[in-house]
Amino acid sequence: MQPTSRLLSRARRHSFTCNRYTSIFPLVIPFEILISLVPRRSISTPSLGLEMALSHPVYTVWGSNTGVGKTLVSAGLATAVLCPASRPSCPSTFLYVKPVQTGFPDDSDSRFVFRKTCEFFLHQRPKTSLFASNQAVKSSVVAAKRLPDLSIDERTGNDSGLRELCSFEERRMCGADSPTDGFELVCKTLYGWKEAVSPHLAAEKEGGVVSDEELIDSLQKCLHLHYVDGDFGSEARMWSVIETAGGVASPGPSGSLQCDIYRAFRLPAILVGDGRLGGISGTISAYESLKLRGYDIPAVILEDHGLRNEESLLSYLRNRVHVFVLPTVPKDLSDNLMIWFSESQTVFSSLKEILLDQYLKRIHRFREMQKKAGTMLWWPFTQHKLVPDENITVIDSRCGENFAVYKAAKDGKRSVISQQFDACASWWTQGPDVALQIDLAQDMGYAAARYGHVMFPENVYEPALRCTELLIEGVGKGWASRTYFSDNGSTAIEIALKMAFRKYSVDHGILSRLTNVKPHMDTIDFKVLALNGSYHGDTLGAMEAQAPSPFTGFLQQPWYTGRGLFLDPPTVFLSNMVWKLQLPSVLQSHHLSRDILSFGCRNQLFSRNRDISALSQAYSDYISGQLSLCEGSKSSYIAALIIEPVIQGAGGMHMIDPLFQRILINECHERGIPVIYDEVFTGFWRLGVESAAELLGRQPDIACYAKLMTGGVIPLAATLATEAVYNSFSGDSKLMALLHGHSYSAHALGCTAAVKAIQWFKDPHTNRNIIPQKMLLRELWDSELVYQLSAKSPVKRVIALGTLCAIELNSESNDSGYASLCSSFLIRELRRDGIYLRPLGNVIYLMCGPCTCPQVCRQVLEKVYERISGTNTF
Repeated sequence: MQPTSRLLSRARRHSFTCNRYTSIFPLVIPFEILISLVPRRSISTPSLGLEMALSHPVYTVWGSNTGVGKTLVSAGLATAVLCPASRPSCPSTFLYVKPVQTGFPDDSDSRFVFRKTCEFFLHQRPKTSLFASNQAVKSSVVAAKRLPDLSIDERTGNDSGLRELCSFEERRMCGADSPTDGFELVCKTLYGWKEAVSPHLAAEKEGGVVSDEELIDSLQKCLHLHYVDGDFGSEARMWSVIETAGGVASPGPSGSLQCDIYRAFRLPAILVGDGRLGGISGTISAYESLKLRGYDIPAVILEDHGLRNEESLLSYLRNRVHVFVLPTVPKDLSDNLMIWFSESQTVFSSLKEILLDQYLKRIHRFREMQKKAGTMLWWPFTQHKLVPDENITVIDSRCGENFAVYKAAKDGKRSVISQQFDACASWWTQGPDVALQIDLAQDMGYAAARYGHVMFPENVYEPALRCTELLIEGVGKGWASRTYFSDNGSTAIEIALKMAFRKYSVDHGILSRLTNVKPHMDTIDFKVLALNGSYHGDTLGAMEAQAPSPFTGFLQQPWYTGRGLFLDPPTVFLSNMVWKLQLPSVLQSHHLSRDILSFGCRNQLFSRNRDISALSQAYSDYISGQLSLCEGSKSSYIAALIIEPVIQGAGGMHMIDPLFQRILINECHERGIPVIYDEVFTGFWRLGVESAAELLGRQPDIACYAKLMTGGVIPLAATLATEAVYNSFSGDSKLMALLHGHSYSAHALGCTAAVKAIQWFKDPHTNRNIIPQKMLLRELWDSELVYQLSAKSPVKRVIALGTLCAIELNSESNDSGYASLCSSFLIRELRRDGIYLRPLGNVIYLMCGPCTCPQVCRQVLEKVYERISGTNTF
């Protein structure tokens, strides 16, 4: 196929007159006036994220390479919509957008679509009318100076940068039956550069670099400028087509790949394949690149070069995608391609019908998802009676930290795909930004293709070994030597308990007594030491290791007995702009100075100077006394300490006094009680450090990790242990081994994702939030705003640490805790604002990823602050 630039060089400006059709000369109109010439509607840019209308079909045209005919396909689709064989009942508008154009203005794809569609309209002589316009919005100064309509003054001066253009041309062609009411064609070029090279090179050379954010914002505003209110039925009143530049993986103006730049929109794609020699490979590669990024591709279309490339593509695609073949483009262009467009109309009409059908099916599926979800799904931790259908969030996709959610049309307004910031990090798992999400998809795709799934016992493969190395060198540095893989956090806890109990049995001679005397097993009663308000998972053993709570009551777990000694911990929080310490009642009787109950800043809480304070001694006496009460029994033992270091998650996002946990660990180590850290929630930078052990200054014997370990994209858990713990399972009999496993232990996809995520989060080149000298995350939540929020009357307390910002709302005593509904109204309002939250009763929390930009966190926190400031009670 001939390059688009050669076809465009033959399209010259001209005026014409024929029997029933009239055309006006191209106009040059001031920018302020030309905006008023196209239909405008007031638009509301969401405070967070993008919003895309679903009121009509919107498609992106991609090419398997440059010069494969993307612009011909765009023009052909425009002719099929605007020049139908039979007159439709409702005239349509066709919007064509070229966000990035090089070789401008000599080559202009939007001008080509504008000219060819007008020419074909006249060639067909339809009875309807057509109003067509073409506009270039911005270009580099160098490119702008090539436009014929610039003044002498505008042609002098600095050649770098971008400038707004007044380049606008239009035609009105009146049909006999409808001289005024007819079709509309709107063509736009958003950014243009003079050099006919890759956009990033042209932008750099001409001093007109456009960031990804600017490009996306401009495209969104352009699409918002042209839409129809409400949704339509089987006949479209509007179509929008965005044509990319070059191939799928061609760079944009910033240097980012275009398939990555436009991913936030996730618009369905028309892939223009290559019918030439070698085109099969290029087309399949382009297809896979788009699919790997989550794009839907309803159709592939290519020119016939006599090589029957379409047959190989159909075989590869297995009829999952429609493949269309266009007639060969003639080398003789004397007829301005009118015969070719005529011969191609059957193909383009079929393409239009397929795209329309795909669009309608998508809308229909969106509409039925809420109702079907409410009648077919059983959600965890959810009382279905409290969730009406209209409150169910329909998620189309995820891009970085944001959901893309479907919002149905109401009151005549359009349905949209709107972005929501995932402020609960999808149950505390998610950490990737857009770039990491794409890298994870690529690496996991490779692992799936290379390994599928392979069993783990007595085997080794690179992802599992490399993941183990990174865990021991990272979160386990200085103490761990072994990694035991499982599938989820709760299972990792079960494994940790088995490890701890065995280690305690060996160290205290219990195992040898069992071997020699062979007593009845029910004479041995192992218990854990844990904290009230803790949560370690929903499997039976993990639930036994946590204090009574809504999760362990008879309604949830009739078998629960609570096999542990559960202590009331002191908590710390920010209230009325002061960090405060709240002691449990058992410690309030101690004669402690009141000045120890408040702190000037959060860092003072972690100071090791507190280890020699009177409070430290009070903590030690309390813990030692409680343990001593349990040491008198010959058959009952406290055989493990299990804690969530620093922050208790599901129990209400409580921050435990680090000094108390440090003293607790010291007391257990002195008594030979193995210490387990449940870092399923707190690990991998969730609290601003790779492991919460760094905040406590104490190392465990065993620690459990999951969630952020893989970036949150796939389940995988690991239980790390010291060599001494591992040795307690060594023996001549297999029965001495740790007999616990999972069919997917150390599965290749999970280990591959973990390797990528672990390295990405701690590398300052990929995670700009890392402070290299300290290996800490920078403050993500604006400190001043956090302090101000803590002083609001509806707020009881605030915790801000690492990626977490938790807010407990004041509520009536009978409407507090996990079952509280007092935050429901606030949650609904914030979801409308583009922030997705899921509360823990009267505690709402905001959670970002280790790579989230602090500016995004500030925008989210500002919206929460505004909503909370607007009310006095909940």
